[in-house]
Amino acid sequence: MPQSRESDARAILKSVFGYDDFRPGQWEVIEAALDGRDVFAVMPTGSGKSMCYQLPALVAGGLTLVVSPLIALMRDQVGQLTRAGVAAASLNSMNTESEATEAWNRLNAGDLRLLFVSPERLAGEGLVSRLRRLGVTRLAIDEAHCVSQWGHDFRPEYRLLAKAREALGGVPVTALTATADRQTREDIAQQLFPKLPHSVVHSFDRPNLKLAFAPKDQPRRQIADFLKRHRGGSGIVYCSSRNRTEKLAQGLSELGYKAYPYHAGMEQTQRNRNQDIFLQEDGVVVCATIAFGMGINKPDVRFVIHADMPGSIESYYQEIGRAGRDGLPADTLTLYGTEDMALRRRQIDEKAIDDERRKIEHKRLNAMIDLCESALCRRSALLSYFGEETQTCRHGNAPIRCDLCGSETVLTDATLDARKLLSAVARSGQRFGAAHLADILTGTMSETIRRQNHDGLKTFGVGKDKAKSAWTALTRKLFAAGALAEASTEHGGFALTEKGEDILFGREAIALRQDSIAGRRSPAERAAARADGLDEGIAALFEHLRQLRLSIAREEGVAAYIIFTDRTLIAMARARPAGLDQMRAIEGVGERKLTQYGEAFLEAIAGFNG
Repeated sequence: MPQSRESDARAILKSVFGYDDFRPGQWEVIEAALDGRDVFAVMPTGSGKSMCYQLPALVAGGLTLVVSPLIALMRDQVGQLTRAGVAAASLNSMNTESEATEAWNRLNAGDLRLLFVSPERLAGEGLVSRLRRLGVTRLAIDEAHCVSQWGHDFRPEYRLLAKAREALGGVPVTALTATADRQTREDIAQQLFPKLPHSVVHSFDRPNLKLAFAPKDQPRRQIADFLKRHRGGSGIVYCSSRNRTEKLAQGLSELGYKAYPYHAGMEQTQRNRNQDIFLQEDGVVVCATIAFGMGINKPDVRFVIHADMPGSIESYYQEIGRAGRDGLPADTLTLYGTEDMALRRRQIDEKAIDDERRKIEHKRLNAMIDLCESALCRRSALLSYFGEETQTCRHGNAPIRCDLCGSETVLTDATLDARKLLSAVARSGQRFGAAHLADILTGTMSETIRRQNHDGLKTFGVGKDKAKSAWTALTRKLFAAGALAEASTEHGGFALTEKGEDILFGREAIALRQDSIAGRRSPAERAAARADGLDEGIAALFEHLRQLRLSIAREEGVAAYIIFTDRTLIAMARARPAGLDQMRAIEGVGERKLTQYGEAFLEAIAGFNG
């Protein structure tokens, strides 16, 4: 490719988007797209995937058709592009009549560079042939994992995209996703491309995210304690049920947080309103089901909490990926318990799917459970799932980015205690839950113990040396390890598996992680609880600039980050530019935004006395 093409791309990157350089992996994808090749890119959330189709559209011209799964995501991207001076529009069911008319007028005039549509709209009658007549030059497919039946978010309409590509005249395709294991990647390539595309599989590592897991122990208290370190930050709390989102949002609101529920069962207007508040304002917490998120392009999400265990590592990775898209430090916390594991297993068993698919889903669930109960570095375990080998957080001088590397974790031989607990399960009839088993082992006389005559069991009181909580934790770990199974889908309780019998009768040993002992946080770590690690002076100016940004955003009716991202405001607070030329040098300040907002932010910086 001629050097001038890269120079042109870099010039547009700076003048339109305000960036001095490409992020890792971006140029390889952009270069292949500009060469007219088919490209399939797997890049983590926050790596700038959208730039991989936006920049070629501006450098090479013509019309790029972008297939995106959610209307909210389309509208968000069009809003950002328009404010950067890029000719973009979308065609979707939420368009007003005037918006649709304007989009078609601009299409017919050849003015647009990017047109966003949903896969369902593209499959509709007549749209493809009409777009072909207008001369689509390339097709970009976002969230490409939706095309794969092995992906965690399969959308049947994505299967029609290969035909749409042919109907458009076989135009080059750029397909992008953040989440795909090897099997899913192979399926995507087979479904979308007539021959092998140029593939770019970038590192799955998100070093700015801190990964933490904890067994459930009064989850509301655990979530509230976590949020104390993140006041003023925006975040998402994922819940497994609609009812849970509403109760948790109400509880957090009572604690003084701007917390809102979001789930598919809510009235559409209210749901959209809650999403808009989250997108447009700072310091908002959304308690949501997984219906919320795939279309969320908010770069300054400072934390993601899972109030319940996700069903797969793919889902977990994509959901935590919504935090820290701006590259600044962000926090994650995943709570999990035996009930979560049992529910997820039951859901898979009750699905109307073939045996092969069921086996794969159980394998994925077991990988998620293993991550929860891991005794190794979380990052290493997560990345190895996607086929990427890496050193632990403790290696070298890298910052500690997972809870296990930041605490004392020990893998110990748990065979003797496991045999005691498994014996209690067997002797009590293989139908009781963790609390009752803990009562048997600690010799606690309860009404159920008395009624069942379980004080007469040989195992009654053999575990007096440990607290009940230690035995319920061991029950969870043995269930996670596959030594125990759910005795009844209706009544719960535990039964031995073949593995459990092998441990009980001495044919197999088992080593388990002791629940970690968190180390004391240093003053530096406590200061970093702002999630950006800013010192007082810079933090005060940053907050001052955020207030200006919010007032402009409300006046213009757009999300605050569309004006400038947190990352750009922090750079302003650090550099304190005194004129437009200095402001131009700030990352994220393109020419259009410099003209629109430069003077206002310069005035705010000059007049700040904090």
